[in-house]
Amino acid sequence: MATENGFNVAVVGATGAVGEQMLKTLEEKDFPIDSLKLLSSKRSAGKKLTFKGEEVVVEEATPESFENVQLALFSAGGSVSKKLAPEAVKRGALVVDNTSAFRMDEEVPLIVPEVNEEALHEHKGIIANPNCSTIQMVVALQPLRERYGLKKVIVSTYQAVSGAGLEAVDEMRQQSRDILDGKPANPEVLPVGSDKKHYQIAYNAVPQIDVFQENGYTFEEMKMINETKKILEDSSLAVAATCVRLPVETGHSESVYVETEKKAASLEEFKKTMADGEGITLQDDPSEQLYPMAVDSVGLPDVFVGRIREDLDQENGYHLWVVSDNLVKGAAYNSVQIAESLVKLGILK
Repeated sequence: MATENGFNVAVVGATGAVGEQMLKTLEEKDFPIDSLKLLSSKRSAGKKLTFKGEEVVVEEATPESFENVQLALFSAGGSVSKKLAPEAVKRGALVVDNTSAFRMDEEVPLIVPEVNEEALHEHKGIIANPNCSTIQMVVALQPLRERYGLKKVIVSTYQAVSGAGLEAVDEMRQQSRDILDGKPANPEVLPVGSDKKHYQIAYNAVPQIDVFQENGYTFEEMKMINETKKILEDSSLAVAATCVRLPVETGHSESVYVETEKKAASLEEFKKTMADGEGITLQDDPSEQLYPMAVDSVGLPDVFVGRIREDLDQENGYHLWVVSDNLVKGAAYNSVQIAESLVKLGILK
């Protein structure tokens, strides 16, 4: 697996859904790796995973695991990141963290490479990967922001169950089988494992992702609001979010309403601006019923945009439908893109 002039890389949370996707992405992108450490909880230590045809034994993640590591990709939960990311930095590693642990820390850049790659220069050892639903939205907003300016964003999400982890996916499948067999659903995981009540996700739409805050918004909704303003470096931007969990396994969908500062010369120009955006695939032809769907996004790194319409009442108002694989671009792929940007900019040497 060694690559000439490669880096010593560690993946924390390697046995999880996002960790496995990170490994797949590192392999597909042929990221330059000299040595690879796969780290996890004590429970998963000893498992074997395959990378580029070679078996790698998973080790328990400890502070000492990061000796001689240059790049550490974290996706093992916020508490693990809070405990071990500073230890990795102390030992000389650059950390790309896929949890919410550091996202709103003023000293930690929150990065989507298509949008704010240059902010990587401001790192102090830790770089945060945004929330999956935020990533796909800001990729779609970036070309509009550059050309027309942004005043207001209102988003309603239709989020996949895989965003809540493998347990949630298993619960959805089991509930679907039980309901089809005439048995009652038995919710134990969703909407939030630690919350007071649990609700059926099969054949349902649950308007709660993460726990409620005092202002009536959920933590997921506040993440989208605050992260969007931070990434776009615009605290005055009006952003509102409603986040809903659907019985879809993979692929987040979003209905996004945006008000721009300048009006596009035509809807065709607006669509072309979107199509030319980095990381975006435009799928927008109502006459052929062409529009993005979650099932078609699975396994792909693109952000798909369609159903673009002018608002009928608000000048400079536009509606978009935005879809992306929440485990790929929404997590693992964006993390590896950040690593590639660190190499490109000469920050990771």
